[in-house]
Amino acid sequence: MKYFELGRSGLKASQLGLGCLSMSGGYGEIQDDAKSEDTIRRAIDLGVTLFDTSMSYGVDGHNQRLLGRAVEGRRDTVVISSKFGSLVDDKGRRVGRDASPKYVRYACEETLKRIGIDVLDVLCLSRVDPSVPIEDTVGEMSRLIAEGKLRAAGLSECSAATLARAHAVQPITTLQIEYSLWTRDPEAEHLPLCRKLGIAVLAYAPLGRGFLAGAVRSDRDLPPGDHRRVFPRFQGDNFAHNARLLATLDEVAKSKSATPAQIALAWLLSRGPDVFPIPSGKQRRHLEENVAACDVTLAPADLARLEDAFHPGAARGTRYHPQGMQEVNV
Repeated sequence: MKYFELGRSGLKASQLGLGCLSMSGGYGEIQDDAKSEDTIRRAIDLGVTLFDTSMSYGVDGHNQRLLGRAVEGRRDTVVISSKFGSLVDDKGRRVGRDASPKYVRYACEETLKRIGIDVLDVLCLSRVDPSVPIEDTVGEMSRLIAEGKLRAAGLSECSAATLARAHAVQPITTLQIEYSLWTRDPEAEHLPLCRKLGIAVLAYAPLGRGFLAGAVRSDRDLPPGDHRRVFPRFQGDNFAHNARLLATLDEVAKSKSATPAQIALAWLLSRGPDVFPIPSGKQRRHLEENVAACDVTLAPADLARLEDAFHPGAARGTRYHPQGMQEVNV
């Protein structure tokens, strides 16, 4: 495992992190807190120090409380990034957004209580709230940093222009954005800007929500209630087209005696020390498989072959449903 600084924050983290979404039923699975906590502890044992959670994962802070229990006694060895701003009801359904300064403060202080820590490493706005100037949102983050409740500020799925505006008020440490072989959109504007400003990229859904791991070969592989069912990339002719892209990934994996998931992660890790994949997972076997990707080396010919097959725009269908697409790149 390699460790690099997150932006210019002084915080060092493992280049491969762990997203905790699926531990709170994000993919239609039954929650198993004991198994999830065991996975988090195993991740720490394997050298993973970067963990991503959110106020909106699960009901009543379920994900944050779970993470807090799992890292108890080992807080000083981990870097915790927690998102806020997406509001959910008592059934975990999205009901709106709030990035007002008042809510920023509430989110930070509530997150500290739920996880059971004195200071949060990164507070990340999950989606831009069009009704609140981004300067107001990050301005409150800056005050929380000055008060010692927060170490760094992050944004997620904002436009490059919004990121630049925010950074002018408060240095942004991380940009969380979907980035993978089949979602290479950040390479156009976001990645160059992040490198100019010294911002780390937290690449979520690095395995294409299971697609690049080969776990989803047809819509029959998606359990009832799985939110991927509403995403155009997983539907009908789009899915059939996208499934054909996996042939190259499978071939490269076979040539390296690796799994498709490991190749997809190794490709992202090759992007540079400022790109931190944060695959989500609650099973130890998936965690261990993902961590082993750090030992996979892709030759220039391997990289070229993958990038040719998964060129920007190769995947068919948008990555979110229409309403979801309206909330990204704002």
